[in-house]
Amino acid sequence: MTIITTQIEKAKFILDKGELVAIPSETVYGLAANAFDPIAVQKIFDLKQRPSYNPLIVHLKNYDSIDSVAQNIPSIARQLAKIFWPGPLTLVLEKKSIVPDCITSEKKTVAVRVPNHPVTLALLEKLSYPLAAPSANPFGNISPTQPDHVLSYFKEQLPLILDGGNCAKGIESTIIGFDGEHPILYRFGSISVEEIEQKIGKIDIVVHNNSSPNAPGMLSKHYAPKTPTSLSSNIIKDIESYGNRKIGLLLFKTTLPETPNVVQIILSKSGDFEEAGKNLYAALHQLDQMQLDAIIAERLPDIDIGRSINDRLARAICND
Repeated sequence: MTIITTQIEKAKFILDKGELVAIPSETVYGLAANAFDPIAVQKIFDLKQRPSYNPLIVHLKNYDSIDSVAQNIPSIARQLAKIFWPGPLTLVLEKKSIVPDCITSEKKTVAVRVPNHPVTLALLEKLSYPLAAPSANPFGNISPTQPDHVLSYFKEQLPLILDGGNCAKGIESTIIGFDGEHPILYRFGSISVEEIEQKIGKIDIVVHNNSSPNAPGMLSKHYAPKTPTSLSSNIIKDIESYGNRKIGLLLFKTTLPETPNVVQIILSKSGDFEEAGKNLYAALHQLDQMQLDAIIAERLPDIDIGRSINDRLARAICND
């Protein structure tokens, strides 16, 4: 039976035994294991049914822990870490041998970050190891931003969910790798490209790699509801093509006139990108449980976090 609890000591006890625990973060809930225990890490891949070629993120307790798992760290990476940690920025760095190859999909780099959530930071302080923790969902499905999302996915398969409430950001971390001292964006996330470029200047963007991704979240199909989903720049026109079928609309800030067989969810009535990001996955979970024929998501302005939301919605497109 899966336990949902706020008791950090119970989570530590299970992790110390080499088992899995779902942990909260400011982005989404993660499925965590001792990052230095290959057997425990393999349980993550097995439970998520995640392909072994898709690497995991290692979660550290503070900035100083970066040198325990990475080496030859570019100065620009240290600068970014000092600016944005704890927070939703993941850095892809040359790994040390202590990091199991299964975490990095046999690559010489490891993705690391310091999460900005008081519950998980308190847990990490009590552990003698960092945590490997991808999102706590079956591979390819909608990411969880609430404890109940995790429970609905894994029920009896997971011993404990550490309850940290609803995730404040609601979209996964932004991921940056490096070519020497030159930063490269691998995944759009909760920190916008604009905010990063304000701090360090122009960065390159390489966000898709289906065969051998350099970082998590680079696959072109991901974060998908079971309901067929499309991304639209003209909602009214696209609704007409569905006739009388039951449709769910995921809209940015403005509702449409009431229409039979159409359910509408607004991400942010004020048009706030941060609020829209926080509500994105919860809204997709809600629509996906309504036994709809299709979900049509409105494309947001392609700026700021709107760009990250569009990225997630584009990857959610399902024509199965």
